[in-house]
Amino acid sequence: MTEVLPSDPIGRHIICDGEYATVRYVGEVPPTPGIWLGVEWYNPLRGKHDGSYEGSIYFTCSHPTGGSFIRPKKANFGVSFLTAVTKRYGPGCDWNEAMVIGKKTVELVGFESVQEKQSENKLSLPSNPSSLASSFTNLVVLSLNRTGIIWNEVLQSAVMWPALEELHLASNNITCLERPINCLQCLTLLDISKNHINDGNQLHAISDLPRLKHLNISDNRISSINFPVQHGSYTESFASLNSLSVDGNNISQWSFINELNKLSSLNSLNCQNNPVMDSDKNSETIRQLVIAKISRLKVLNRIEILPQERKGAELDYRKIFGNEWLKSGGNQNSDMNNPSMEFLIEHPRYSELLEKYGALDDAEIKQPQPFALKNQLLTLTIMCPDIPEQKPIKKKLPDSMTVQKVKGLLYRLIKVPGSELKLSYESSKMEGKEIQLENDLKSLQFYSLENGDCVLVRW
Repeated sequence: MTEVLPSDPIGRHIICDGEYATVRYVGEVPPTPGIWLGVEWYNPLRGKHDGSYEGSIYFTCSHPTGGSFIRPKKANFGVSFLTAVTKRYGPGCDWNEAMVIGKKTVELVGFESVQEKQSENKLSLPSNPSSLASSFTNLVVLSLNRTGIIWNEVLQSAVMWPALEELHLASNNITCLERPINCLQCLTLLDISKNHINDGNQLHAISDLPRLKHLNISDNRISSINFPVQHGSYTESFASLNSLSVDGNNISQWSFINELNKLSSLNSLNCQNNPVMDSDKNSETIRQLVIAKISRLKVLNRIEILPQERKGAELDYRKIFGNEWLKSGGNQNSDMNNPSMEFLIEHPRYSELLEKYGALDDAEIKQPQPFALKNQLLTLTIMCPDIPEQKPIKKKLPDSMTVQKVKGLLYRLIKVPGSELKLSYESSKMEGKEIQLENDLKSLQFYSLENGDCVLVRW
């Protein structure tokens, strides 16, 4: 059992109370606080539902009773095959430990010498690599991890690997990069993680590799990078790159994330264990900021970005920095809109978001007023404009109540699943203006609802 989740829990297989299941969801399940795992049991009779709860769909199951929610501490994720093999046969293992197969103890003979040979081999380069070019014409995947090789030696040797597609160079002594000339042009994956690269602009040396789709630069010492812009807001650098891992670097400024939006093909990013991701903001807010800053991103830290999440993140970003935009010279009147260059550098997508969703209105710009009570009660009228026979309902709701919880309440009142409900509201102070309640995780206070406002329900 574990209190710490693996970095990629979705899709992992677990054991809980002797039963096997697959993890389909990780997150909160209101109103109960804390993190839950949504699992689909191998035995569908073990579950209680199909992945939906209180009118909200958290995941889907192939059987109507195949799903459950469990606490992470009840899940046993086991260890990966690679971890088990490394523990048994990798560097530092105890070869004197007895191996038991069935009821018999097997004596291990000669493994000490094998370990010496496979632990941190140092690569010895041939004196004339080009003479071996015909020897490796079919080589497409090569791992040179922990061999002490440097980048210049890689380029010298690359003539031997004319068809190479994957190159793994983790845990070496690489500190700088040079441009590959007439080599590595078929490379689609490059792993240079756990090296000693300090300057992110060193990556420009490999930015012209025409087929490079996956780049892993995790666990280096990179803190910044800058891409030249050639076409609009995009760069020609890394034209084919769609997957980038920068976990465990020294990234502390949002300007690094802004630069990644210039990569025209990037749709998957891993950026955990960086100072910018471990700030005082909560993890949900950090995730929303990254999503809003990189327009084409579809997967963040191994979790898919659904269209609703992207829309909510972009709307929140547009609203959160609304007052800062106004102070910098922004204006709801397009003829007078002239935000400062400093603001545009810090928020390069802001103008794009205004074009996408329209200029902010007064209700969105208005700051919520402080209340003496922790949970201010609002008297709201709930109406179903498309169902005339449904009488208006008056309810008192705390302003801290999330849109998701309001949908759960409405499910009990009007018997329509929360996942099918679309909410908006009208205020007497803005006659004829209807404001959408689009983000299920935001509170009524976030949307500036006040006493007497009318909540409109459609499905």
